[in-house]
Amino acid sequence: MTQYGYDKLLAELKNLKEIERPKNIREIDEAREHGDLKENAEYHAARERQLFLDARINELTQLVAEARVIDPKTISHDKVGFGSTIILEDMDTEAKVSYTIVGATESNPDKGLISYHSPLAKQLIGKVAGDEISVTLPKGTIDYEIIEVCFREINF
Repeated sequence: MTQYGYDKLLAELKNLKEIERPKNIREIDEAREHGDLKENAEYHAARERQLFLDARINELTQLVAEARVIDPKTISHDKVGFGSTIILEDMDTEAKVSYTIVGATESNPDKGLISYHSPLAKQLIGKVAGDEISVTLPKGTIDYEIIEVCFREINF
């Protein structure tokens, strides 16, 4: 992942540990004061939230521990790879689209940021400008020509 993606994970983890989890503990304590826990909806909702928060904290902790931060500027972009921006041309309509391959936590297809785990990225990795690929999408198969492979600074 990029430094941006790593920092984003750290910020979410910090927020969950320092703000959301303590707030949830106070909610549980307040709900306990309302009496019978068996029929206390506030208490059960707060406990469910606690389980969700704990699971997310564990997930983020593991992601941060296993993260490998890569600076795409330091990688060659002769071939499609992590951090590459790819300009594709639909061979039927001549419409052009642009995608940048990023880490899973940073992907946002609406902004042209696709995860390196995505089916499209998997088909693109290792290709060079001038290569042609057929991509199977929900709306059918599209034939693309890779017009350009380069590095462009990402504006998240």
